[in-house]
Amino acid sequence: MSEDFELNELFEYEKNASRLELFVRFFYAIPVVIVLGLYSIIAGICLTIQFLIILVLGKRNEGLNDLIRGYLEYNIHLISYFNYMTDERPGVIPKKVKFFEVVEEE
Repeated sequence: MSEDFELNELFEYEKNASRLELFVRFFYAIPVVIVLGLYSIIAGICLTIQFLIILVLGKRNEGLNDLIRGYLEYNIHLISYFNYMTDERPGVIPKKVKFFEVVEEE
């Protein structure tokens, strides 16, 4: 199975910071926070429904799982930008990503 993909570290240290981007970030946050707020309400409802489905049927609903995963992916894309870790502005709707855990041996 051969997949073409690019690995990018999301929380990487950047020494230089733009003062203009800091100003833009404030206004850019307004529509993004509205979208994230609505998305989090929908994801919360889906989490409750998913809980009930697991409780009653003993299995997960794939559609609900995909929506909840989409919310988490969206949130992860915004974290580094709105916590002043990067000046790379995420889109209002981020690209499709996959997350992997890398376990470093000591």
